[in-house]
Amino acid sequence: MSLKELLDLEHRGWQSLCDSTGSDFYGQLMTDDGVMILAHGQVFGRQDVIESLSEAPPWRSYNIDQERLVALGDSAAVLVYRGKAYRDDPSPAFIGLMASTYIRRDDGWALAAYQQTPVPE
Repeated sequence: MSLKELLDLEHRGWQSLCDSTGSDFYGQLMTDDGVMILAHGQVFGRQDVIESLSEAPPWRSYNIDQERLVALGDSAAVLVYRGKAYRDDPSPAFIGLMASTYIRRDDGWALAAYQQTPVPE
């Protein structure tokens, strides 16, 4: 496992949120029992994520920094980073600390849990 490998997955996820294909991307990437704990205080299971992303407005741009990897053995890791994203409207950027927990399967990495913690600008 490498920081670059999981960071590439995160970038692919963010790109899918920018081009409105997040529903498909996360539908394939998440484990069946995976969860997303979102900044607005809700916990979404995989099916909730698929449904909500099919209706979500796209992000215009994003940035990832302060990334680090926390190994959880040979087949699991948490990618922690700060994300900053903008929509097309004039609302302020969303800034949050993110933690994505991945597990390795035979066919590659799968997202088991994701959490956002908002950071005031």
